[in-house]
Amino acid sequence: MDEYETTAKYNIAETCSASISMKELCELSEVKTSANDLIDLTKPLGYGEIRGATELRNSLSRLYSSRVLSLLSPDNILITPGAIAANFLVLYSLVGPGDHVICHYPTYQQLYSVPASLGAEVDLWKAKPEKGWNVDTEELKQLIKPSTKMIILNNPQNPTGAVLKNSLLQEIIEIASSHSPPIMIFSDEVYRPLFHGITPVDSQFPPSILSLGYRNTIAVGSLSKAYSLAGIRVGWIASRNPDIVGQCAAARDYTTISVSQLDQQVAAFALSPNTIHGLLGRNIGIAKTNLELLEKFVIKHDEFCSWTKPVAGTTAFVLFSRDGQPVDAVELCKRVQEKTGVMFVPGDRCFGAEFRGYVRIGYVNHTSVVKEGLAEMTKFMRREFDDVPLMDDVAQ
Repeated sequence: MDEYETTAKYNIAETCSASISMKELCELSEVKTSANDLIDLTKPLGYGEIRGATELRNSLSRLYSSRVLSLLSPDNILITPGAIAANFLVLYSLVGPGDHVICHYPTYQQLYSVPASLGAEVDLWKAKPEKGWNVDTEELKQLIKPSTKMIILNNPQNPTGAVLKNSLLQEIIEIASSHSPPIMIFSDEVYRPLFHGITPVDSQFPPSILSLGYRNTIAVGSLSKAYSLAGIRVGWIASRNPDIVGQCAAARDYTTISVSQLDQQVAAFALSPNTIHGLLGRNIGIAKTNLELLEKFVIKHDEFCSWTKPVAGTTAFVLFSRDGQPVDAVELCKRVQEKTGVMFVPGDRCFGAEFRGYVRIGYVNHTSVVKEGLAEMTKFMRREFDDVPLMDDVAQ
């Protein structure tokens, strides 16, 4: 991403919903506010509240407490500079040598590489493409060891756009809670609540891991992916267990004393009842529109493309093959960008060697970018795709 995104004409590898300005954010709110009034210019710019602004944590508390019997206290939420910092703090605070961790896979590399770097033993709980990127709880049971301390989930999942459904989450909690000692469940939920292929009225709609009554759960979120505000660098850690939040807060004292007050003011406005519905409605609308464009592309090229259609988040994992063999995805991505200016991410380079031929496509960018990028990709498929090497040819 760092190497190629600055030169891409059509960046449809981006994982954030189409970014918005403060002016656009204000226009989405039910209470019309000028961007000039969004920030309190009279507020002294000290560290502020160390664990996070009360207004912001109250908004998050309200979101996590919706549709559940047990409210989540704002004291059980720690604000961080983005979800990447939140993930690192959780793992740094809770995992170390002698611990065993099980990680839902494929996923963001941080979630399994960081615990390994901290000395933990890591096993991957693999979702399978032939099963629609579902996972098997019997396999999870077989992975558990006496030293298993944490199960790491990514829900909705990057890069596939699949979700772990309600009944499956219940099974995971039953397995974790029956272990002695009980296993912590850590869920990276940064793509929540961008659901566009499943709705809350569906019995299998996936709630946050914090909503299922198990105390030893941790959720991480941010304003970057579903809320279009990556530039303000606001994320959070939330748990039903205050001791977990306390350990993360203690570790954060050595990395980030507090998060920018200016960023938190914007975040609190975005998550307020007057703004969040307009913001999410915009992004879900973009996701549905653009996913339809991507689906038409996959169908048009079904001789070469296959996928499991995403139901949530911003990313799709598409397999490109020819004559029944996966193409060299790294070479495909390089040639596509060179010839068309379209940027994808190669699956085997970024998510594991077994994902040969896969590319990750970020489709919740501005619709014009996705539409024009896929049009250029269609020309590439017609003119250049036959020359992309197959993985078997590369191996030889």
